[in-house]
Amino acid sequence: MTTYEDKGVKPDVGRFVTFDHLTFWVGNAKQAAAHHIARLGFEPFMYKGLETGCRDVASHAVRQNKVVFVFQSMLEPDKPAEMGRHLTRHGDGVKDIAFQVEDLDGILKKAKSRGAVIVRNAWEESDEHGSVRMAVVQTYGDTTHTLVDRSNYKGPFLPGYKPVTVKDPLTTLLPKCGILHVDHVVGNQPDLQMQDAVEWYEKNLLFHRFWSVDDKQVTTEFSALRSIVVTNYEETIKLPINEPAPGKRKSQIQEFVDYYGGAGVQHIALRTNNIIESITNLRARGQQFLEIPKTYYVTLREKLKNSKITVEENLSEIERLNILIDFDDDGYLLQIFTKNMQDRPTLFYEVIQRRNHQGFGAGNFKALFEAIEADQAQRGNL
Repeated sequence: MTTYEDKGVKPDVGRFVTFDHLTFWVGNAKQAAAHHIARLGFEPFMYKGLETGCRDVASHAVRQNKVVFVFQSMLEPDKPAEMGRHLTRHGDGVKDIAFQVEDLDGILKKAKSRGAVIVRNAWEESDEHGSVRMAVVQTYGDTTHTLVDRSNYKGPFLPGYKPVTVKDPLTTLLPKCGILHVDHVVGNQPDLQMQDAVEWYEKNLLFHRFWSVDDKQVTTEFSALRSIVVTNYEETIKLPINEPAPGKRKSQIQEFVDYYGGAGVQHIALRTNNIIESITNLRARGQQFLEIPKTYYVTLREKLKNSKITVEENLSEIERLNILIDFDDDGYLLQIFTKNMQDRPTLFYEVIQRRNHQGFGAGNFKALFEAIEADQAQRGNL
């Protein structure tokens, strides 16, 4: 495992502030939004569609604290054509990762000068709350980044959207899940394409390397991965980039690439400050998570006896809930992974709590891979 201390030279133009929202292209946006409300504790937020004057795409936005997901579907059989092709090839998944930025023009000019593909040049949308400026750049695979400048906007989300006024009764009947914000978003690449993707962020967005592991550090009997995390100068946006490494059998990274049809977003990590309460409540809502072998917790207790840190959470509860712990001499993190969110074995979620630990669970990768491999075996894909 490598942690990178060198941020490089501070960019002389623009600033990336945080994740703004994530846009999913799905077969049925209304049902995808409802599923996230029921299972993951999101609340109805904003809507754009036929009733608001948008004739080609329905957009259902849901929110949980600072996390905003937008689910979009086609309204007509063949339009937009790009969305139809995307859904046929990739299935339901993340199309766009939006960043809130300052000095949109400066960031865009720099990216253009370095050869970035600009999907849509800067444009402005306005309503009674002010105006938002946006632009779209192409990243790995068919995934894009929308750059959002909100400096002249006071509205709840974006122009063109209307607030959802009908409350879903589940938001009061079921327990809150305590998801606070997006911690990181992971992009899987085909073999030997990770470095190219990482260099794209370094060159075009002036991100830097934050953390990495290779296939000597993350390996099971059957499979392995390589991963490099890139981040903005302020280190508020973390983007792990993974690729499969050769193994005896198909790794979960390769399985993703095969079923997604190339590079794409594999999982979204959601931050909480109380993972035991969050997972207890998510399980009460029916959300399913990977099952971790009991031997993991036997080994974990032995390792913790000789460590410098003290885990504040109850280890029996952690084991009961199938939560993983990774630690070093300074702190620890707790994490857990959902099962796939759709029939294709592609997108899933992570819930993570950090206690003075900024890693990504390298110490848990072996246990995680073994849990995923058990599911792969059931699918006949190991």
